[in-house]
Amino acid sequence: MATLSMKEVHALRVEPGFRIAEVDPGATPGLPSAGRHEAIEAAYTAYDDNLELLQECLYANGRSGNVDAGSVLLVLQGMDTSGKGGIVKALGSVMDIQGLRVAAFGPPTDAEAAHDFLWRFEKHLPSPGEIAIFDRSYYEDVLVQRVKKMAPPEEIERRYGAIVAFEDQLAANGTRIIKVMAHISREFQAKNLRERIENETKHWKYSPGDIDDRALWPEYMEAYEIALTRTSTDVAPWYCIPSDNKKYCRSVVKTLMYEALMSLDLAWPAADFDQEEELRRLAQS
Repeated sequence: MATLSMKEVHALRVEPGFRIAEVDPGATPGLPSAGRHEAIEAAYTAYDDNLELLQECLYANGRSGNVDAGSVLLVLQGMDTSGKGGIVKALGSVMDIQGLRVAAFGPPTDAEAAHDFLWRFEKHLPSPGEIAIFDRSYYEDVLVQRVKKMAPPEEIERRYGAIVAFEDQLAANGTRIIKVMAHISREFQAKNLRERIENETKHWKYSPGDIDDRALWPEYMEAYEIALTRTSTDVAPWYCIPSDNKKYCRSVVKTLMYEALMSLDLAWPAADFDQEEELRRLAQS
């Protein structure tokens, strides 16, 4: 069965000198060009059974009161129609929703804007035993707000450092952090937007503001390149994943989630009851 190796997935990690223009959104690194469709289908489901079991073990540790169980935070960013919601569905289809905390973030309310930009995200962070998925995140405050000049340059600059410090603290407290930019091409986005405009079942996903943001594509790519380079660290690395093939992107994310859960190295919680006695009581019931 085809899988994406960790070496191949780690090649997508953002390192110093990263240039977003050098990432081909239509590529599928790590998979053969011959028989690519079959390889993607195989890679997409390769870790499903393991993900289900590992996440259940994590959740069981959390429910059993293991404060050292650890947790996982998955941060999803990308231009409109890049497939962030599809990634959430792909993970939710193989893992227990009881242990998943999904939060989608839009512009801050007036009350939220009265606080530091990180404040509104803190209550959605995962507790021990949980996986949290942020569909858009605090990175909007150095992406959208940079591009649209909603905050002064010195404040944007401060936020890069604040984000690194915030994520360092999360990691120190036992949270594994996965950060993904689902990178699509303008041509692929145009195809997706057309479908949203023409297909009545997709109208709810469309906003005229999507076209306004599309006109700022070069500015967004520059903002992403700066943000990813400035905030990709050893404990919270960024992965820029080619995503014109959405199933390929989801396969990479599943692989990263598998690696993160494996790194927690958890055992199943020990029984807090006498097994023989409970079996005796069951037989007599």
